[in-house]
Formats: sequence, C-alpha cells, structure tokens
Amino acid sequence: EEEEDYMSDLFIKQDVRPGLPMVRRVKEAIQKEEKQKEANEKNRQKSIKEEEKERRDLVLKSALGNENKGFALLQKMGYKSGQALGKSGEGIVEPIPLNIKTGLSGLGHEELKKRKAEEKLESYRQKLHMKKQANEQAADQFRIRFKTKQEERKMEGDLRKSQRACQQLDMQKDIDVPKETWFWIEPEEEDKKDEEDKEDECTSSDLSVSEKLHILTAYLREEHFYCIWCGTTYEDSGDLSSNCPGDSAADHD
Repeated sequence: EEEEDYMSDLFIKQDVRPGLPMVRRVKEAIQKEEKQKEANEKNRQKSIKEEEKERRDLVLKSALGNENKGFALLQKMGYKSGQALGKSGEGIVEPIPLNIKTGLSGLGHEELKKRKAEEKLESYRQKLHMKKQANEQAADQFRIRFKTKQEERKMEGDLRKSQRACQQLDMQKDIDVPKETWFWIEPEEEDKKDEEDKEDECTSSDLSVSEKLHILTAYLREEHFYCIWCGTTYEDSGDLSSNCPGDSAADHD
C-alpha cells in the first residue's frame, strides 16, 4: 500500500469533526431498524378479523353493479345511479351505514350502559341540588337566630334602661318599694331566705323579656309620663300622647 500523503488535497478535505462518526452510526442504526419494521409488517400474517374488515371496506366502497339483483330490479323500475329513492326523489341517496358489532356484550348492553350513566348523572345532580338547598336553609336559619339574638340583646338593654329610669323616678316620688320586684335593678344577693322574694322571682321569671319591657314601659308612661324611647318626661298624659310617637321602639324608628 502506498503511504498516505498528509500534504495532499484528499487528506485535507476529509471531515474530521469530533463525534461525527458516532452520529453517522446512530443514523444508520435507526434507518436499519425502520427498514426491519417495514419488512416485518409486510411479512406479518394478517388475522381473520383484519382480512374480513379489509374485504368489507372494499365491498362497501365499491358501487353496486348490474350483477346485483336488487340494483338490477331498481334499474328496471326507472332508478338511476346517484338518484334518491322514492317516487318523487324524497328518500335517501346513500345506503344505510353498516354498524359492525365487535364486542362480546349482548344486544342492548350499550343502551343499558348509557341509561345507567344518565341515571347516575341525574342522581348526582339531585344530590347537589339537595345539598345546595340544605346549605341555603342552614344559612337562613343562622340569619334568623342571629337576628333573634340581636333583638333579645336590644330588648334586654332597653329593659335595664327602663328599670334604672323607673327606680330613679320612683325614688323622686318617695316610693321606697317598687310596684314589682323586677321594676328596679336590685344588687345581687348571695343568700335570699325570704320565701316571698323567692315566689316573686318565680312569678317574674315566667314573663319574657319583651313582656316585662311592655309592662314596665306602660307603667312609666302612666305613672311618670316618661318615655324611654324619647328619654323625656312629659307634663301630663295629654302632652305625652300628643308629642310622643308611641309606646314601642318601632313607633319611634
């Protein structure tokens, strides 16, 4: 063999970039693998189902010829290829599509499965609707309870205000004992041994806060011509009735 001439043009024109032989070998391996796959696909024996599908698709794609008895009868009755069926041409042009059943389930299984899915979806929607209604009812009940508690606190505050006013006005008239024990705000006593006080407490506890407030308000208006809502003591009943809007907080709002 002749020695390589390192000064020749052939040696200089060679591609000597690093990694190039590796890239070339990888490409060649990929191409070889693809060719092998194509050869295997061609040589692979098709299954019976695949062959049946190919034959069926081929037949369905091809138009009917005169050798078909049904088509021949239609032509004798005046039918032309591509024409719609019917006396006035209002029928279908394309034949009814062929739906091949490939699964192993029985007839009607798909309809049953679809119906069950719809029932499940409807049940889920009903549960969501019921849950939404329950949440709305709970929210409404919470608002009602919250409003009721606010009204009760306001009435309790008005009752204490009325008791303080009643005690002050009664003492100005030298009344030492309230008409009812709960008309005044009494200091808490740890030991109450008086039986009459206990009976009075039981009687007063039977009344609600609104009932106590109504009774005490009427007493202040009749006895002292005083309205807790106005915060004013009037000269007489006539002055009270003509200048005071009413005997409840709603009348003064």
